[in-house]
Amino acid sequence: MKSYREELSFHTSQRRDYINITDQVQAAVDQSGIQEGLCLVNAMHITASVYINDDEPGLISDYDKWLEKLAPHEPVAQYRHNDTGEDNADAHMKRQVMGREVVVAVTKGKLDFGPWEQIFYGEFDGRRKKRVLIKIIGA
Repeated sequence: MKSYREELSFHTSQRRDYINITDQVQAAVDQSGIQEGLCLVNAMHITASVYINDDEPGLISDYDKWLEKLAPHEPVAQYRHNDTGEDNADAHMKRQVMGREVVVAVTKGKLDFGPWEQIFYGEFDGRRKKRVLIKIIGA
């Protein structure tokens, strides 16, 4: 069994953003040379997420509006976490809902998706450098 590790870096200009990273993850699978195995994609920050869904602009907008209703950024004083001087409690909650990581099967050297599935990086406290881990294991 082989393993391969790569990191992606992001520095979004907005507080919240949703970035399709499917091609970058597939490029890592290609680089790994692994034909059969598993690919883990993990947000390495507690205010960001990696998730799988459809790359449809309406759906992405719906997610953003839904998450903002679930855990609105303002007023920041509504969250005890923000008593520490932070203003990102909402981002922690959004990440909890959207998830930390995804695992995708690798079959014949390709990410083995269902119809319409794509991998996204969800940023909820942007405007600074963040990382995503790609870890691929297999043969």
